[in-house]
Amino acid sequence: MTTTSSGAEPDRPTADREIVISRAIGAPRELVFEAFTQVRHLSRWWGPEGFTTTTRSFEFRVGGAWDFVMHGPDGTDYQEWITWREIVPPERIALLHGESRDDPNAFESVLAFEPAGDDTRIVMRTVFPTKELRDEAVEKYHAIEGGEQTLSNLAAYVAELTRNDTGRDEATPKGAES
Repeated sequence: MTTTSSGAEPDRPTADREIVISRAIGAPRELVFEAFTQVRHLSRWWGPEGFTTTTRSFEFRVGGAWDFVMHGPDGTDYQEWITWREIVPPERIALLHGESRDDPNAFESVLAFEPAGDDTRIVMRTVFPTKELRDEAVEKYHAIEGGEQTLSNLAAYVAELTRNDTGRDEATPKGAES
């Protein structure tokens, strides 16, 4: 069974290993895509509520990686590693996300940035290697709520950018330091 926040019915062979989360964001997709692909933006909104991010390295290109630490509100640090597998500006990003470069439990995500009038609908489809890993992510790590909070943080950050256009030109992002 696919776990989805949008109520969509799955019909794919990966359905029992995936999570689908979507959200409409009140901004053009070029801006939403930019906020998702530049570290100076990512460090300001990435993660569930109460989390912060410290980037070790970031190279946004196919085969490049984002090496970072997510700091939980309880003080726990989570090592994270994302490798970009496909980049189609401003429409689509495919990535592999784990704790390290060789994490056997890494999961794949595909993000679609779809125009929706003046808004952008972002759809994040994540497929885990096994149903058990998906279930653990949902039950133990609250992956659905965390994903929804992350997209909510993105929506709030992009809204801030559209209100204050200077945010797109800042040079030093919070959490982007090495």
